[in-house]
Amino acid sequence: MALISKTVTDMDDKEAKARIEHLRREIERHNAAYYLHDAPLISDYDFDRLMLELRDLETQYQQFADLDSPTQKIGGAALPAFAPVRHARQLLSLENASSEADLAAFLSRLTKAGLAEPLFMVEPKMDGLTLSVSFERGRFSLAATRGDGVTGENVTANARVIKAIPARLSEAVPRLAVRGEAYMDKQAFVRLNERREEAGQPLFANPRNAAAGSLRQLDPSVTAGRKLAIFFYDIIDIEGEAPSSQSGLLERLAAWGLPVNPERRLCRGVKQIMDYIAEMEQKRHDLPYEIDGMVIKLDDIAARNMLGATGKFPRWAVAYKFPPEQRETIVQNIIIGVGRTGAMTPAAVLKPVFLAGSTISHATLHNEDNVRDKDIRIGDTVLIQKAGDVIPEVVRVLREKRTGAEKEFVMPLHCPECGSPGVRLPGEAVRRCLNIDCPARIYESIIHFASKHGMNIDGLGPGLVRRLLDEGLIDDITDLYHLEAAKITALPGFGEISTANLLRAVEQSKGRPLHNLLFALGIRHVGEQAAKILAASFADIDQLMAADAQTLTTIPDIGGVIAQSIVNFFAEQHNVRLIERLREAGVNLREEQKTLGEQPLAGLNFVISGALANLSRDEAKALIEENGGKVSSSVSRNTSYLLLGENPGSKLDKANALQVPVIELAQLLAMLKEEAGYA
Repeated sequence: MALISKTVTDMDDKEAKARIEHLRREIERHNAAYYLHDAPLISDYDFDRLMLELRDLETQYQQFADLDSPTQKIGGAALPAFAPVRHARQLLSLENASSEADLAAFLSRLTKAGLAEPLFMVEPKMDGLTLSVSFERGRFSLAATRGDGVTGENVTANARVIKAIPARLSEAVPRLAVRGEAYMDKQAFVRLNERREEAGQPLFANPRNAAAGSLRQLDPSVTAGRKLAIFFYDIIDIEGEAPSSQSGLLERLAAWGLPVNPERRLCRGVKQIMDYIAEMEQKRHDLPYEIDGMVIKLDDIAARNMLGATGKFPRWAVAYKFPPEQRETIVQNIIIGVGRTGAMTPAAVLKPVFLAGSTISHATLHNEDNVRDKDIRIGDTVLIQKAGDVIPEVVRVLREKRTGAEKEFVMPLHCPECGSPGVRLPGEAVRRCLNIDCPARIYESIIHFASKHGMNIDGLGPGLVRRLLDEGLIDDITDLYHLEAAKITALPGFGEISTANLLRAVEQSKGRPLHNLLFALGIRHVGEQAAKILAASFADIDQLMAADAQTLTTIPDIGGVIAQSIVNFFAEQHNVRLIERLREAGVNLREEQKTLGEQPLAGLNFVISGALANLSRDEAKALIEENGGKVSSSVSRNTSYLLLGENPGSKLDKANALQVPVIELAQLLAMLKEEAGYA
């Protein structure tokens, strides 16, 4: 993905608008992956570059400003599995700094505001999950995630099992809400991933996502087993006298029995701050927990209140992000991995090197063009980095260190797994194995089939799939529905309970709607949204299989590429036989179709603006679409209703100007209940 296409000054209005809209979509997608699913798609470093580019463009092209832009938002949304909690005070995020010049500019702004050589508290920036924890008369009463900064998720039951959170403070403070960062230390993270790998479950990308995933468990006993810890660093709300400084605040928290990070220092001026940052950057990998930077806060709280905040950031604090660490190593070999769609992806086998807290021995090279463009050869000395401490990548080749013994990489013309020809289709960067019976493709396809948004077969992770294939218990996805309890129980590590749980999950998957099956089949270009559209347009899979490309392209949002991919998929007799075997196994091949009478919002177009009281935007959108309506991102003369929440953006002004009816969530629910019997 190209992070930056043109400089701001190179763009005309049309190009700028298109780029801004693209960046907003990308950032929202990455926000959802990071905050809601605890599964980042890119590094923090690359995400910050996307956000910085968008902010620069919005500053230059203010005619395209939108209060619903990701630059105006904080964090993610509350997950529907947990009750919403409104915070006593908005939990803001921090503006980033990445250089001494950025830090000097921050201090200069404070000087211009009348603060002469103020003191700053410099604290580690924990790589964890923000929690708001409340106490009533000194007793622990409530815990919530940050969510969007205004409303978070009630995770009280899970937070109670974090041993570092005291059940009772040393002083019976009448009312107190404090902010902290829940985290998983490095050793606990390694042990957790080892257990997940043994159980065939997907691995967590980093300790931050492991901590977030642990707090979002419906069973608190799972959270308890993951050994979370927490450091507190702020008071959100208090009944009684509040501390007058950050240093005093931290001392007060510690006196109450709340853990605070001992790695902190009062500093004055850029030099002292940068010296401490440099010290902590060297020390970070010796710490038992992950940090990804340092937070610089004005120590004087009265001065903070005078400075206030923007819509998203406090003016009195900044987060200094550590740059990605880089190391030299040797490319010992380049191997090819084969994915679910047949994509043949080169990966570098590296001379093991310790980087950003772990030993790195492999790095993806993406595709043959990337290898060629970077001129990566076997035997090369390369510079690698863990982008955002997550994904190892080759930054560049150190050509000055070549000896002449290096070997150029030649992309194989045949699949290394099955020997079938590798074909590079027009317009694609990857070469693919087109053999649908390729062992590597089968392995990846089964993992995809069992995934959460596919057939949701809980417990069937990569490790278990590999074992079932190696033992000859399955050959493709249809064999999952013919697994025998006795043969599974005979596998090492499996007992009657774990076997019963697996078979129960397989049986339950038979009842999933058609749109889940269409996604699970792994048809190229058919993602979750396309699968839902297709399932809503055809009564069953037989009608879809009989449709030609021309018919498919008449369906809104189904273009020629998707249509042809569907036709090609069902033209393969292997895939037709696979569908028949699923039918014989009792897998549902239909989607519940709603008539127009059952779809009270049919023909209506909605736009959502602001935070809804009891639903996230995704939930509201799903509710509207399930009842026949459509949701758009911008108000126009074709908009039927603007669904209004708290803190709406410019869409409300535009709706009023166009005389678009404005409704609230209660009115929408009333429409559904009155017109369709929705309750």
